[in-house]
Amino acid sequence: MPSRPFRDLAHQISVRASGKISRPRTNESRVLEFVCIRCGASYPADISIDSKGCARCQATAPANLRPVYADPPAHPVEGATASRSLWRFAHMLPCNAADAVSLGEGLTPLLAAPRIGALLGVPNLAIKDEGRNPTWSHKDRFSTVAVSVARARGAKVVATASSGNAGASLAAYASRAGLKCVVTTFAGSAGAMLAQIRKYGATVLPLVNKMDRWSLLEQASAHYDWFIASPYHGPVVGSHPLGIEGYKTIAYEIVEQSDGAAPDWCVLPVCYGDALSGLWAGFCELYTQGTITQLPRLVAAEVHGSLADALASGADALSERKMLFDSLAVSIGTPRSTFQALKALRESGGHAVPVDNHGLIAMQERLARDEGIFAELASVTPLIAISTLRNRGVVAATDRVVAVVTASGLKDLDRSAGSNEHGQIFQTTQDAWRWLDKSGLDLAS
Repeated sequence: MPSRPFRDLAHQISVRASGKISRPRTNESRVLEFVCIRCGASYPADISIDSKGCARCQATAPANLRPVYADPPAHPVEGATASRSLWRFAHMLPCNAADAVSLGEGLTPLLAAPRIGALLGVPNLAIKDEGRNPTWSHKDRFSTVAVSVARARGAKVVATASSGNAGASLAAYASRAGLKCVVTTFAGSAGAMLAQIRKYGATVLPLVNKMDRWSLLEQASAHYDWFIASPYHGPVVGSHPLGIEGYKTIAYEIVEQSDGAAPDWCVLPVCYGDALSGLWAGFCELYTQGTITQLPRLVAAEVHGSLADALASGADALSERKMLFDSLAVSIGTPRSTFQALKALRESGGHAVPVDNHGLIAMQERLARDEGIFAELASVTPLIAISTLRNRGVVAATDRVVAVVTASGLKDLDRSAGSNEHGQIFQTTQDAWRWLDKSGLDLAS
């Protein structure tokens, strides 16, 4: 049983949530069953998602589940509505659009990036800017689906373990839904993101020991029936399978915005691979339905190299890597990724590229100056991965490449911002002009 203080906290949160939940219609009857993404084992639609994934695979190579729909979904793109959010693809998701908890997520721009593309040696580079989502990260695609499901099930509290983006996103959508939200985190999380989470009214629980975050969520799931969106068991298999369905819409939008074609490469920053797995599922649906004639190859920009190791060894069980440095890209700094990410890379003929701190801030600043896109530090790791693969001759100069920027640079300013450029305030316009004259900046044209 949880300790007395924890029981009191859980009770207080549940009491505060009482009477604030509307009960919309649920469309989860569309989910016929869940199946293991590795061995294909079938589980009933009403299974309790306990973050352990497939029971058969757990001892050898832990693997997540995915939903199977009772009625095959209609054509992903042709069946879309005129809704101004990703819920225009509700026919491909586990909830009706009428049941959705939405803040207008999705429909993020796909921007040509010729200057940064020329720098990397891939002129046909485009950037999918997920920092344009309501809480400034791609996690909103997950949260809108997860919170919609939670509310439809009558949950009073949603919770997650998060270093920032996932917590901020879940907190915002919980607020929108009238649900309470608890975010367990750890010392060292970006201050701006923790402030954002609290502004949405969530309860934030920082813990010295990262593993204690999971223990707390496991207790909450077992004794208080909170809806847990994130992993809380190790080795991690991924987040809640129904929330991951929201990431399919990134693929749908990329193809729509590319006149019905898929890119040759799609590159993402990867931690546990929720977005990578969902993106790949979306591309596969489009391919099966005949919308695209080829599938893109995926690239995971990671930190410590567990996916690169597994691709090289051919193993399904990923090994935990030694963390040799403190990554600036904190949101993807896990020592071990997941089978769901590995599966997407293998099936697409893709690659995993370890990225350290070298050049990370410089690339962030170059992207902002050259293309007007200010990305979180983790979100510029795909650009470094592209450069690495281009130098190896893996990516060709003529290839069409999409880099997914997963979050805004406002999220981790406390990690990326340096001191003021010239450290002074000008008393007069003449002082400012004198400084400009000495700076050597060419501002005449």
